[in-house]
Formats: sequence, C-alpha cells, structure tokens
Amino acid sequence: MNPFSSGTCLRDMIRAIRACKTSAEERAVVRKECAAIRASINEDDQDYRHRNLAKLMFIQMLGYPTHFGQMECLKLIASAGFPEKRIGYLGLMLLLDERQEVLMLVTNSLKQDLNHSNQYIVGLALCALGNICSAEMARDLAPEVERLLQFRDPNIRKKAALCSIRIIKKVPALAENFINCAASLLKEKHHGVLITGVQLCADLCKVSSEALEYFRKKCTEGLVRTLRDIVNSPYSPEYDISGITDPYLHIRLLKLLRILGQGDADASDRMTDILAQVATKTESNKNAGNAILYECVETIMSIEDDGGLRVLAINILGKFLSNRDNNIRYVALNMLMRATTLDAQAVQRHRATILDCVKDSDASIRKRALDLLYLLVNDNNVKPLIKELIEYLEVSDQEFKGDLTAKICSLVEKFSSEKIWYIDQMLKVLSEAGNFVKDEVWHALIVVISNASDLHGYTVRALYRAFLTSTEQETLVRVAVWCIGEYGDMLVNNVGMLDIEDPITVTECDAVDAVEVAIKRHTSDLTTKAMALIALLKLSSRFPSYSERIKDIIVQNKGNVVLELQQRSIEFNRILQKHPKFRSALVERMPVLDEATFSGRRAGSLPTAISTSSGAPSNLPNGIAKPATAPIPDLLDLSSDDVPAPSSSGGDFLQDLLGVDLSPTPAPSGADMPPKASTDVLLDLLSIGMPLPVQTGLSASDILSSSQDDKAPFVNFNGLASLSSLSANATSPANAAPMMDLLDGRGPGPQKSEENGQAYPSLVAYESSSLRVMFNFSKQRGSPQTTLIQATFTNLSSNVYNDFLFQAAVPKFLQLHLDPASSNTLPASGDGSITQNLKVTNSQHGKKSLVMRVRIAYKTNNKDVLEERQINNFPQNL
Repeated sequence: MNPFSSGTCLRDMIRAIRACKTSAEERAVVRKECAAIRASINEDDQDYRHRNLAKLMFIQMLGYPTHFGQMECLKLIASAGFPEKRIGYLGLMLLLDERQEVLMLVTNSLKQDLNHSNQYIVGLALCALGNICSAEMARDLAPEVERLLQFRDPNIRKKAALCSIRIIKKVPALAENFINCAASLLKEKHHGVLITGVQLCADLCKVSSEALEYFRKKCTEGLVRTLRDIVNSPYSPEYDISGITDPYLHIRLLKLLRILGQGDADASDRMTDILAQVATKTESNKNAGNAILYECVETIMSIEDDGGLRVLAINILGKFLSNRDNNIRYVALNMLMRATTLDAQAVQRHRATILDCVKDSDASIRKRALDLLYLLVNDNNVKPLIKELIEYLEVSDQEFKGDLTAKICSLVEKFSSEKIWYIDQMLKVLSEAGNFVKDEVWHALIVVISNASDLHGYTVRALYRAFLTSTEQETLVRVAVWCIGEYGDMLVNNVGMLDIEDPITVTECDAVDAVEVAIKRHTSDLTTKAMALIALLKLSSRFPSYSERIKDIIVQNKGNVVLELQQRSIEFNRILQKHPKFRSALVERMPVLDEATFSGRRAGSLPTAISTSSGAPSNLPNGIAKPATAPIPDLLDLSSDDVPAPSSSGGDFLQDLLGVDLSPTPAPSGADMPPKASTDVLLDLLSIGMPLPVQTGLSASDILSSSQDDKAPFVNFNGLASLSSLSANATSPANAAPMMDLLDGRGPGPQKSEENGQAYPSLVAYESSSLRVMFNFSKQRGSPQTTLIQATFTNLSSNVYNDFLFQAAVPKFLQLHLDPASSNTLPASGDGSITQNLKVTNSQHGKKSLVMRVRIAYKTNNKDVLEERQINNFPQNL
C-alpha cells in the first residue's frame, strides 16, 4: 500500500510529517496526502471519509489550505452515526467560520440534530452552533436553543446557555426571548449550569435595558442569596480550589451584581451586606482568594454606596500593595487610581505604601505608582512628598529618571505657593537630573527668577554653588550661566543675602571663570555656548576690569565651525571694540518677564481662559496674583508685531475633517501695530518661545485651540463665527475679520437685520431616513454679498434626539456666523423642529457660489450618531 494513500491512519501521517527535516520535505508530504484525499473525495469513499477529515484538520492546524474538504464536513454531519457526526462537527468548527457561504447549507442539519433524541448529538450541535453561529443561523435556530434551556440534562442546559450568549451577541433583538429562561437558570443547583446562566444574564443586561431592569427587580435577592450560600458552604471536594468553594462562580456572581448595582441605589443597598461579608471572610493568602477580593473591590467601586464599603475596599487594595506578587500590586495600583475620584481621602491613608512602590525594582510598578502618587498630591502634603521624591531621584535608575523628573517638576510648578521654595526644589532637580529636564521647564524657571526681584542674589549664589558641583547637568549650566550674566554683580557683592544661606566669597574672576568653563566644556551644546557668549558680553559691562579677558574669550570663537557661534562672536567683539558707549545700555538687565503671558503660551499660544467678568484676583503658580480682568487685546496677545508665522497643524486638521480650505486670510496692510512687548527679547535670544502672530481674526488653528480650551477634546465648529463684542477692542468694526465665538455660542450674538430682501426658493440641504435639514434664504437690503439662512431640522424617526449639535464650515472666501440653536432636543416623528440662523458673507459674490460642509451630531438610545455632508447645490446669485 502507498504509505501516503488515504487508507493510512492519522497517526502514520503525523509520524511522516514529524520525520521531515526541512520545510520542503514537509510540503511534499502534505501535497501527496492532499492529493490522495482529493482522489478519495472524488471517488466518494465513505469508509475513509472521517479519516480524511481528521487529516485535513491536522493539515489546517499546520497552516495549509484545506478548503476542498469543506463539503466533507457537511456529509459527515448528515450521517446517522454519532462518531461520524462528531468528526463532522469538529471539522465544521475548525475548517469553517461564520463568513463562509457553505455554512448556509448546514442550518437544516443543525436544526434536526438540535431536536434529536440522542442528547450527545444534541450537545454536538450546540457546541458547533455556539462556535460558528452567524446572524442568519441565530434567527433560524433561536427557538430550538431556547427550548433546550429547559432540557432535563444539566450538560445540555449548560451548552444551550453558552449558545444563547452567542445568539444574543449576533442578534441583540432576540434578547427578550431569553430573559425568562435565563432567570430560571439562576435557581440551578448545578454549578456548571449556574455559572453559564449567570454569564447569560450578564450579557443580556449589556444588550437590553429591558433585561437589566427585569433582573434588578426579580433576581437581585436571589443572586445575593446564592452568593451567601456559596460563601458559607462547607468543604466540597468537587468545587474546592485552595480552600475556597468554586471561586469562578464567586467571580461571575460578583460581576453580575456589579452590573445590576451600577446606577441603581435600591439594588446596591440589597447587596451591600453580602459584599461586606465576602470582603471580610475571603482569605487573601491564596491567588483564588485574591481574585475574589479584587472582583469584590471592583463591584464595591461600581455600585451606589454611601462610602463605608469603599473605605473597606480601599483598605483591601492597600493590603494588596504589600503582596509579594507584582501582578497583584499592579492591579491594586490601577484600582486605586480609579478610587481617587471616589474617595481620595481613604486612598491618602496608604500614601506611604504607594511611595514605597515608587521605589520598587519592577519598572511597571514604579511607573504606575508614580502616576497614582501624582494624583494624591495636594497643598497639604506636597512638601514632604516632593522631598521624598527628590531624595529617591538621586538613586533612581537612569531609565526612570525622565518620568520621575517630569512629575516632580509638574508638581512643584502646580503647588508652589512661595517662590523661594519653588526655586530651591527646581535647583535640586536640576542638580540631580538636569539632563532629563525639558526645555519648557527651565524656561519657566528663568521666568520665575526674573519675577522674584528680592531673590535674585540668593538664586545666583545657589546656582553658582550647584554649578561648581554638577557641571555635567546641561540645563543647570544654562540656567546658571543666564543668572550669572544677569546678576553677576549681585553674586560678587553678596547682594540680598538671606539668613538661611551660608556666606560665600566670589570674585569677578571666579564669575568669569565659571562662564568660561561652560563655553569650553566639550559636552556643551550650541544653546549652552550661545547663552555663555551672551553672559560674557553682559559681564563685560558689569566687570569693566575684566573686559579685555572677556574679549579674548569671545574672540576665540571667531573661527568656530558653528556658524551661529561664529556670528555671535564677531558681533559681540564688534560691540566691545567699536561701541563701548552703547554697551552698558545694550546689555542692561532683562526686564521682568510676564509670567502669565509665558504660561499662556506654554498652554497653547493663548491663555487658558478668557473672561471679561470682574472678580477676585486669581492665584497663579509660583505665588503670583494676577488681576481677574485684563484687556481683551492683551488676552489675545495682540501686542506682538512679529510677522505671522504660517501654521498648518490646526488648519490641516480642519481641512482633512471638513474637506474645505480653511487657510487664514492675510492681515490687512497698513494696520497699526502696538509696540513690541519687552518679554520677547529674552524669548528671541534664548529661543524660549516664539511670539504669537498678530491677526485681526482667528485662523483655523485658533479655532482648534480655543474650542479645546472650552470643550476638550471635542472640536466645536459652532463658530466659524463673528466675535463682534470682543473684536471691537482689537480692531475697528469696519475692518474686523470674523473670529471664533470664544463663549461658544453662549454669549450675545450680533443683532439680526430687520430689513430682508427678496426671498429665494427653499433648499432641502440634507435628508436621510432619520433626519431632514431645510434651508430658507433671504438677503439683507443693500448688502447682496450677505445671505441669511434659517436652518430647520426635523426628526423623521420614532426616537427623540438629545444633545443635538449642528456644525458648519466654509472656504476662506466665505465668512460664516452661527446663532445658537433654538433647542438641543429634537422631538420624534416630526412633532416639532429645531431652528438655527446662519449668516454667510461671500467675498467673491457673483464669481463663486456658496459651498458648505455640515456635520450633525446627536444622541439617540444612548448612542452617539454623527452625520456629515457637503452642500453644493445652493441657489444661484447667493
């Protein structure tokens, strides 16, 4: 007999494949076997059909194509014997999936087997249906599965419950058919049936609100009673795992109780006693017990509770943090991060343990603990926590210093109430991990130092001391060089000596030596060397006796291969040689930098909040009190006279999203510009930040940033609109360009014209099976380029639309203003409508027609719906 004929058994084929030494030999064996199987299929060999299918399944697991054997599965399923059906159903589950069209042919066989008198054949059909059921099969076979949920044999009921889960996931509309049957399964004594019944109920609650309410009212008490019986049950060897009776059933019951108790105070109240019992009686020395405790804690955090149980749950998580298993500690840290939003005070009690986790050897534990500790910091505990973190920063791993440094700097800036404390902590961070400090952090430190006029002497002395011991920290060198250049005379003369600092003697030579060291360090980068050259130029005015030495140091860079340093060296040398009279005025101290402006630029080129209302002054970081009101031009940073730099980030985003060109229009020529702010001098010299472009209107990127400040992260286009009330402060009304409504439609809009011109035919701008949008047009007399549009929204479905939002965008030759909508709730079935007025000004009137991209968002049945369309069919002459 041919060793590779279809008559060989599966064992021989596996042995032959395993004997292959190369993949080529394996492919040859598989090809021969597949050829033999094809020949057997063509001959309709019934004796070896089950054997051929078994071989095909093994070949499929090796990754070779076996589609030619799919019909053999159907033939075996149609056989009368149990062995053939078993192989057929196994092949069906392995060789086919729900996307195969062949699967439609097996529906009738499945229906017959589900009604078979042999319970084992019924079990085979249920297993196959639960694995490959499609939506069509679910609709056809759901009645049979529903009937089998009441079958006498527990194994069939268990498989029917698992199959029902697949059916309701494929066709959620069938969920209501299984509610009563699923509720009856919760009374089962057989644990296998009970656990599948609990899972079925949980999935029903997820897809059907009707099922959720039914189980809350009818089954909560029974579930609590079942869980209590399991918790108090005696030792049962059949279900015992590590001394706990059926922990899997424990967990499933807790998950279902979590679903039922979430958002329902009555159901939550009925389960509080049993949750407290599970939390206190479950042993935590075994992994099974820890799993139950974790699910119990998650259930307590999810249900409606008065706080007593939450404290107990957080204490359990605190015990988890002391566990030696890293996985348990990690999930505990994750859960505690969620708990901070519910009961931060209870989490604060475990702050010391969390701080120990920050120093753990496991990287994932350290990072998660640091994130949690960041959430726990407040005004009361910031100083001791920062002290602990900075001490750990000295010994932490290099790969962890970046995250740790970023968190420390953020916390110091956020919670600093005194400038001296802020400066001290930042100097410690710069000394220990200055190479990991981001540019915006040390930029902010320089801004704070410039504002602390009474601490200039203290700061420059502290930086000089730190510089002598930590020259390898790049950012520390930069800040120190800048301060020595600005306040070098204070360093030498010990000006502003505080009681808390030790006296130090620094000569003019020492100060110049420090800057020379910075510029000659081989590790110094371009920024550091450029800042050092500026510092030397300033010291030449502060220390006239060392002017020649400073000149020699500067001249050494005239031949530098870096063009920037070469240019600075030549220019500074020219100042020292040719313009000694202007030197003192040119290199005088930097003016005080506006911290509020710098903070606004760091936050995204505009201050975080723009308000014209009066009130108490707001406290900014680092102890500066800023007045509550400020002129609108200052808030928009219109004091800069720099040429606007092109920006593509926000504009490109809008263009991609809306499919139209939203490039900002150029500023009108000849506009009067206010004088340049003094803060730009340092920013330009040190490249700390770019000044904001001056614009009479907001560009697409401004729209993006302002709407993110108000409603992050969603970008609201409900205002590609005019800011008439605010723009009057920055530009004349005649030349005012359209601006984003900074109040996002909540402020007073421009007054409507009382005189309208002739009417135009109405336009159905958008219509679907669920929504109709109608535009009615009119013109203002004497203004043909301006079109008034009244949009009317009508709901064509039977469901009410909530949170209704209409958004629109137009190309750059159009200007669009949207008034607030009449309502944000759209009644169902056309019983009422929403109206919203639009005003469009066409700068290319008579040359280009109107075009508009609209987007409509609303909620129905707790689902978010988004509809978009571009409207090109506006009437002519608009």
